[in-house]
Amino acid sequence: MFRGKNYKESAKLIDRQALYEPKDAFDLVIKASKAKFDETVELHVKLGVDGRHADQQVRGAIVLPNGTGKSVRVLVFCKPERVDEAKEAGADYAGGMELVEKIQKENWFEFDTVIASPDMMGTVGRLGKLLGPKGLMPSPKAGTVTPNIKQAITEAKAGKVEYRLDKTNIIHCPIGKVSFGADKLYENYAALIGAIIKAKPAAAKGQYIRSCVTASTMGPGVKINAQKQV
Repeated sequence: MFRGKNYKESAKLIDRQALYEPKDAFDLVIKASKAKFDETVELHVKLGVDGRHADQQVRGAIVLPNGTGKSVRVLVFCKPERVDEAKEAGADYAGGMELVEKIQKENWFEFDTVIASPDMMGTVGRLGKLLGPKGLMPSPKAGTVTPNIKQAITEAKAGKVEYRLDKTNIIHCPIGKVSFGADKLYENYAALIGAIIKAKPAAAKGQYIRSCVTASTMGPGVKINAQKQV
């Protein structure tokens, strides 16, 4: 794989074999960030579970203490009488069947989070094959299927992130921007890793957190010593 000059320079700062303490890791990620834009910092956590089994699924959502640094576009599926309530609470889009058809017919995805009131899930279910692969399908576990639309919108705008296993049993999550600085990134990391540890399935055997890596959008990965409880 071709690596640019900036990436190679950044990579020299990092010992690929070392496990860094979390705050040191975020200091390095910031130093290694050479892009001309404010890069997103992500966390990649490999778990010792087998997500193919229902009793070993790890999934949930958490509002990061310092947000994600990203402005979130929220779409709400609700009955006509609740559209004004959703928009007043900060929803960018709110509606019912007309939005379902817009997504189906126009392949429209100008939103980052989808929230639905429970009485709309029969309608929203038609979008499973379109929203599911993009990680946008509302779910009660993530708090995005709820009668309390207002609270869900507030949390989404405040920096709520959903964590879930991919097919290789890794959780990928944004935890902020390089401009946050190491302390705020650490606070977000501590909140997220704490939630993942709390969500450990009873059926999980052996070492739960196998590896933990952080990286900025364009930068090299830095391994974190996640065995140390935060």
